[in-house]
Amino acid sequence: MTLADLGYTSSLAQYGKDKNLDAFNVGRIVSEHKDRYVVKTGTGEFDCELIGNLRFTAENRYDLPAVGDWVAISEYDKDKALIRSIYPRHSILERQAVGKSGQIQIIATNIDYGLIVQSVNRDFNINRLERYLAICNASMVKPIIVLSKIDLIDEQGLKTLLNQINERIKGVPIIAISNQSDIGLDKLDAIIHKGKTYCLLGSSGVGKSTLLNKLVGKELMETGAISQSIDRGKHVTSHRELIVLENGGIIIDNPGMREVGITDSKAGLEITFDDIVKLSYDCKFKDCTHTTEIGCAVMEALENDEIDRGSYENYLKMEREKVHFESTIAERRKKDKDFGKMVKHFKNRNRRGDQ
Repeated sequence: MTLADLGYTSSLAQYGKDKNLDAFNVGRIVSEHKDRYVVKTGTGEFDCELIGNLRFTAENRYDLPAVGDWVAISEYDKDKALIRSIYPRHSILERQAVGKSGQIQIIATNIDYGLIVQSVNRDFNINRLERYLAICNASMVKPIIVLSKIDLIDEQGLKTLLNQINERIKGVPIIAISNQSDIGLDKLDAIIHKGKTYCLLGSSGVGKSTLLNKLVGKELMETGAISQSIDRGKHVTSHRELIVLENGGIIIDNPGMREVGITDSKAGLEITFDDIVKLSYDCKFKDCTHTTEIGCAVMEALENDEIDRGSYENYLKMEREKVHFESTIAERRKKDKDFGKMVKHFKNRNRRGDQ
């Protein structure tokens, strides 16, 4: 396997030269396990950890490696190495960390396409689809909707679901598949291109691991049995993993996400809800909340059935989440700044006391 097979580009190579990283080996992080990383290079895989300088100077999650990152490593033992530097990322898929207000969780980096998988049974939820679209659009990752388990409904039922999606979501490819009968898998395989990275996104039990096994052509990922009570598979994938397919495509399998919290993704919301955002330019007030104001173009369009009410309500909910996330970040930064001032004042006072 070559670096090109992992998605290595000329711009990454040029960065390595500019930063004098030629003395080190280069590889891509294929999995992460707490503070250790598996890095695949053109010659093999290495169990890696960060050098102390990278670990101790990291100010936030963005300064630490994630699955999909390109890194410079130095070998110190058989199959073991140290991560010396992280190469620039062209995209970062992220969400709000579950249970941690104002903190982000990096899903994966250097992603070209997001495969948003939803099954057509109980998992189907257009609001959640729009959430995934928002985090993809915020990172300039091209979204593709994959409707799985279509063997569970009839042709008319599938047509109804497709109509529901097309009424609210425009310009996003939709591929309907069945892992049981292989319907649609050829269409999905046809859009997976050599050297491009695709990230599987979706809830637990929608068939992501089974789909990956189909694309790989063997039982690479463990899959769970179908539960008769909830009509979906059990959660199996426990960590993110990057896998290179025989056709040259690169897939990152991702654990099921129960929550898709919005961060400060203004661009993501603007792209996902572009019809609402365009209408907002005609609102009477620049700070219009599109809820109670007189002269609100968005509310007028809603009353005239020009925009979908469900999409409108989902937009408002995600906008509130974004604002809350931003305010939490601002509050934390102020506390950190105040704490820094206090420490500085304490040190200065001690110095004066010593004199």
